[in-house]
Amino acid sequence: MSAIIRVSHLSKQFKDTKAVDDLSFTVNMGDVYGFLGQNGAGKSTTIRMLLSLIAPTEGDITIFDKKLSTHRSAILRQVGAVIEKPDLYKYLSAYDNLSIFAKMSGIKASRELLMQQLEMVGLADRAKGKVETFSQGMKQRLGIAVALVHNPDLIILDEPTNGLDPQGIADIRNLILRLSREMGKTILISSHLLSEIELIANRMIILHKGKKMVEGKVSELLDPAHSMIQLETTNDQLAKEKLLQSKWADALQEGKSIRLLMNKQAVPQLISDLVGLDVSILSINSSHSLENYFLSLTTMSGHVEPFAN
Repeated sequence: MSAIIRVSHLSKQFKDTKAVDDLSFTVNMGDVYGFLGQNGAGKSTTIRMLLSLIAPTEGDITIFDKKLSTHRSAILRQVGAVIEKPDLYKYLSAYDNLSIFAKMSGIKASRELLMQQLEMVGLADRAKGKVETFSQGMKQRLGIAVALVHNPDLIILDEPTNGLDPQGIADIRNLILRLSREMGKTILISSHLLSEIELIANRMIILHKGKKMVEGKVSELLDPAHSMIQLETTNDQLAKEKLLQSKWADALQEGKSIRLLMNKQAVPQLISDLVGLDVSILSINSSHSLENYFLSLTTMSGHVEPFAN
């Protein structure tokens, strides 16, 4: 499959802080690529380097088979981006905003084309409405329309659902899926809302303290081998002590509750072994989410605050 973005050994140093540390990844044509990590993981810094807003300390970025360092203008003509909250003219209408940004991009857009763009993001009926009257979700959708006005092949979205209510998040999710499935756009989306990335991304990378923890297909990374099994017993402390002395010790996770990261298919054997250890089980639950997977990767590096979900 053709690669749209190739990042090789990318690093960014800010005085005493290494925001991005020897990062390499690939985004293929047609991907909805999840760019995941907590605040401070290096997501936004990497995106700013991809958009040539800041220069890397080390490493190379290739987009559309061209080096960003030498073909910046040609590359950016094929890229649309929304970085956090979009910059819009709040006293103008949605249509006028889109028209102005089209002209700034060198696009001679007809009224029909602009209305099609607004229809695509669900704002055609508010074309004459002033942006200052819009909800944050509507502003975000208009920002995406602005990013798409020059019909780019690659779309980069940095935390597009930040601060949105559940309906706003759903609207952005559906828009991203439409851009991918119906329009064939390649999308890189940065987020800390892991449940959303599970629903829309086909490939992903997880960053922690500027480093890549894992990269791959979501379907392969979230397989049954990474299920989180949570137990409640009549004496959790005693049960944990017995598990630490058993073959299940490596699967046991830190924390007050009894949690094991393991293959779901092995649960019957786990129950059998616990019964053999005279452990009385009150309840057992299995869950599998990107948050659990992330925590399983990063707790080895020290305490990690949970993601928003």
